[in-house]
Amino acid sequence: MTAETVVDPAALRTALSGPGRLFTEFRCVPTTGSTNADLAAAARAGAASGTVLVADHQSAGRGRFDRRWEAPPGASVAVSVLLRPGGVSAARWLWLPLITGIAVAEGLAAVAGVDAEIKWPNDVLVGGRKVCGILAERVDDGAVIGMGINTALGADQLPVPTATSLRLAGSDASATAVVIGVLTALEAAYRRWSQPEDLRDWYGSRCSTVGREVRVLQPAGGYVEGRAAGVDAGGRLLVWTASGERAFAAGDVLHLR
Repeated sequence: MTAETVVDPAALRTALSGPGRLFTEFRCVPTTGSTNADLAAAARAGAASGTVLVADHQSAGRGRFDRRWEAPPGASVAVSVLLRPGGVSAARWLWLPLITGIAVAEGLAAVAGVDAEIKWPNDVLVGGRKVCGILAERVDDGAVIGMGINTALGADQLPVPTATSLRLAGSDASATAVVIGVLTALEAAYRRWSQPEDLRDWYGSRCSTVGREVRVLQPAGGYVEGRAAGVDAGGRLLVWTASGERAFAAGDVLHLR
């Protein structure tokens, strides 16, 4: 680790690389515009599957629907991974951000001791507040999956009242330990995803949206309310509404009390 980076690349290599392992290359930088954008450019230039890029700070982070955000330096960690899953159907790729949400929740529970849950499609919550957002993008024959994890944000630094951080949740886990825990869980989740297995029950049992009364805010405007019943074979959220069951491939979800 250099003096400029919080996350230790040598520790990542020791914990995560080796014969038959998923992740192969590790780069840690103090700051960048967007780890996803950087890794997408590297993917187009031929970067290997399993490449990992970590930044202590992003100045132009992106979320779903191309939303922009920025956390103070040292308060969060951005992790992007490049995977090239050859021979997997296009429909199966739609599950990548969902199984990443499972991995983040399980990784944070393991190393930070927090009770993390998933809000469909791929936000990770602690205490009902967002601690991590996930963005998956297809780049040629690969997928770049980005995770922005709030590690050390203070209460006065939260971008919105519905956000939180591991520190605010009472965890003192280091950023390096958090990245190792999340990527270890992601490796296991990715190998399960790579098999011809029905993922609906696995995801549904870990997603706190399922079984809740929800309001789905749609990208084009308007909203639909009902009870989230589960997800379908394509990872779409199934909601029982007053007019019957509807499936949503995208949209912001509010958990109603």
